[in-house]
Amino acid sequence: MEANRGQGGIQQLLAAEQEAQHIVNAARNAKMARLKQAKEEAEKEIAEYRAQVEKEFQRKVAESSGDSGANVKRLEQETEAKIHHLKHEAARISDDVVQMLLKHVTTVKN
Repeated sequence: MEANRGQGGIQQLLAAEQEAQHIVNAARNAKMARLKQAKEEAEKEIAEYRAQVEKEFQRKVAESSGDSGANVKRLEQETEAKIHHLKHEAARISDDVVQMLLKHVTTVKN
């Protein structure tokens, strides 16, 4: 009888060991599945963030390009205004300058 009891105890231990092995394997599989899911979620978040940053970058590039065109137009207008002002001033004082040059050229000093 003791042999049967010992044999039954060994069978119980083997069964408990197999059950523990199944539990460990199930936990390992669950862990691997969760890691895979976490990796996929992280990759999705990274892709969304990358798209958002790229969109912001493209918006800033478009804004700076638009500003650049506006700046060029503004600078051209300012340059034209300055040129017009200089021509107007030159025309206004050109007679006086010519008279002054003629006076200095024609005056003889000893």
